[in-house]
Amino acid sequence: VQLQASGGGLVQAGGSLELSCVVSGAAFDACGMGWFRQPPGKEREFVAAISFDGSSTRYEDSVKGRLSISRDNVKNTVYLQMNSLKPEDTAVYYCAAKPNYAGYYYLFRQSDYDYWGQGTQVTVSS
Repeated sequence: VQLQASGGGLVQAGGSLELSCVVSGAAFDACGMGWFRQPPGKEREFVAAISFDGSSTRYEDSVKGRLSISRDNVKNTVYLQMNSLKPEDTAVYYCAAKPNYAGYYYLFRQSDYDYWGQGTQVTVSS
């Protein structure tokens, strides 16, 4: 199973970016998917997660209303639309997959994921 994340970059505060993560080697439409991030000098943390069919989502409190997770099960891709970006959103963003998972509630836990992408850097300047 491979996850390829892309879409990171440098953006000014208040700007927007969309991250993408393409999954191969697994039945994507049976995977719970998540986005995590690791700010400079800090531990990796949960950002957002989405159920296998896209019907349920979870968000970390600080990103609610600004970041939105979605998926396209035809393109085997999960997205993270990031609006109203803040300097504190600066981090390496990782996508993660949990194959054959019908739930969504526990997708905030890093330990629940089996596969991880390589990370994409997002830098928000003030």
